[in-house]
Amino acid sequence: MSDPKAANKKVVLGKVGRVHGVSGWVRLNSYTAPPDNILDYPLLRTELNGTQGTLEIDASRRQPKGLLVHFDGYDSPEVSRALTGKEVWVNSSELPDLESGTFYWHELVGLEVSNLQGEIMGIVSGLLETGANDVLVVQPNAQSCDQRERLIPFLMGEVVKQVSLNDASLTVDWDIDYLS
Repeated sequence: MSDPKAANKKVVLGKVGRVHGVSGWVRLNSYTAPPDNILDYPLLRTELNGTQGTLEIDASRRQPKGLLVHFDGYDSPEVSRALTGKEVWVNSSELPDLESGTFYWHELVGLEVSNLQGEIMGIVSGLLETGANDVLVVQPNAQSCDQRERLIPFLMGEVVKQVSLNDASLTVDWDIDYLS
């Protein structure tokens, strides 16, 4: 990433859940796939009392209901309770580089989507994981050909023809009349 602002982009990896037990452990709702990948980032950022801080995972374990973690210095339920509901993130510069032609979801959000006919469909507002393939959620904007939300399969080469992070654009082989 050559854009210095992009290197400092906040990428939310999860959210702290409720306290578990008497030693300060908490549930960690991971947004990574697979969920255990969040453990690849032992230092996570969060905001407490209006100040950004760092949380260090010093222990973790899987349970049937998800991931439990212990953060260094959070050794009691009373202290750990302050973390409940807090998002945890890393800067995008901390993410591993991907192979050419592959993208992190956060890189796709905000791209303007147009089809092969040049019709603007809107802006990528998010993605959905369906199991078969990821799906782009495209919200209309002021330049859109209509005001419909679209769900477009993220199938590189087949539906998604071009992604340009530099131009903040994404071209799809998708007719504006297709049901979403």
